[in-house]
Amino acid sequence: MNGDWLAVDWGSTSVRAWRMSGDGEILHQARFALGVSRLKQGVAAEKFTNSIRPELQAENLPALLCGMVGSNRGWIPVPYRPCPASLEDLRRGLFRVMSEPDVDIVPGLVCRNDLGTDVARGEETQVIGWMNDASGRQQGTHVLCLPGTHSKWVLVKNGYVERFVTAMSGELFDLLSSQSLLSAPEKGFSPEAFAAGIAAAGDGDALSARLFGVRAKVAAGVMMVSDQRSYLSGLLIGAEVAALPKVLASPSGAVIHIIGTPLLTDLYARALEKFRMDSVIHDGDALVLAGLTHLRARKEAR
Repeated sequence: MNGDWLAVDWGSTSVRAWRMSGDGEILHQARFALGVSRLKQGVAAEKFTNSIRPELQAENLPALLCGMVGSNRGWIPVPYRPCPASLEDLRRGLFRVMSEPDVDIVPGLVCRNDLGTDVARGEETQVIGWMNDASGRQQGTHVLCLPGTHSKWVLVKNGYVERFVTAMSGELFDLLSSQSLLSAPEKGFSPEAFAAGIAAAGDGDALSARLFGVRAKVAAGVMMVSDQRSYLSGLLIGAEVAALPKVLASPSGAVIHIIGTPLLTDLYARALEKFRMDSVIHDGDALVLAGLTHLRARKEAR
């Protein structure tokens, strides 16, 4: 690529940014508590120019951004690209928000699945990074899991994001464990309680009834309150793992590629193992940067 540039993953709660050399070397990186959920409407452009650029000594560099910065709560709403979608489809959907120097935002994706319509912003860049970062991933059918506040399960087929489905397990855990009948103080993680929660998830059905069972176990003295959060986490993740591969119509016996932060990828790997599904863990930060790098290279090649 021609010269240094700025890669930015701008999410709901935080921003990760990298100053990159033209040959792919990370020259500087930083994290900011400037997620779109923490900003007033209309200030993203000012924060980008006056906070993010100076920190990375990148005032005059071209930049490529992905994530919630392209939503109606971010810098500007960027139109979704429909699935199936490839690297080239996302390249064609890059949205210019500043021309001197050029600043583009990666579009999100929209798809139809068995549950209806679904959308993604940010995860598409990690998936593109995964697909294009190793040989063999452009052929065949693959299943990816991207755990988070709103976890994504993605079906990739012959180099295209075929479809995906979202689960709000992370947000449900935060709300239920802090603001509901199931709220309990943090007492440390219990692997045994987490495993028991996975086992209680069944096939992922009747979730609301299974959730009340958390309260019932504590009230009846069957489970200590100190284990409640770990059990609840296992129950929610277990229900997601049990149900979503079927909703996605993933191939039987497919290896699940988990992309994210170490804490969450480990929890999902534990749950997948309980359901006798094989998994491989990938670093989410590395893949979002790989996705931005591939998109930047494709953009310059046009």
